[in-house]
Amino acid sequence: MELTRRDAAAALAALGASGGVALGARFAADRGERPEEDGSRDGDDVPADDEAVRETLTAVASVVYPSEVAGVSEFVEGFLAGRLDGSAHATGVRETVAELNHLANTWHGAPVADLDSADRDRLLREVGADTAEEDPGGTTAERVRYYVVNELLLALYASPTGGELVGIENPQGHPGGAESYQRGPQ
Repeated sequence: MELTRRDAAAALAALGASGGVALGARFAADRGERPEEDGSRDGDDVPADDEAVRETLTAVASVVYPSEVAGVSEFVEGFLAGRLDGSAHATGVRETVAELNHLANTWHGAPVADLDSADRDRLLREVGADTAEEDPGGTTAERVRYYVVNELLLALYASPTGGELVGIENPQGHPGGAESYQRGPQ
């Protein structure tokens, strides 16, 4: 199954209108329609830049997403374009990614994005993210589970394509009406 930026936008829309607005603003900025910087980030209080977050989450997605899924990089980039704003959640994602990359460098000698798939999987297990409960203020394992693994799974299964993969024809926030319920999954 091929994931696209449209799936990312649909997943953001399922999470609330502000995500979709942020994604639209980010796409407009990427096209050069808004050349000015917002100045909200000065670099000193942001542990991981957006590029490091995108690279890391794309690398982790290649481990946690089912092998049938294609287009992961474009999908994750599109989803994060609407999630990496100035919110406390985005700060938590950045801090957790920085911590995960620090552990990857310490234990495996390279950041997450530079590890092969088997080492990424091993790293997540060594951190404890495979068995931890999610908690944004908890241990490293709980934060990695919340801000990295669950963030990626939320993006996937809130999208129409990801929902189809597990038999959820109409994820919350997507239209379908009574007709889709009468004919069942396809």
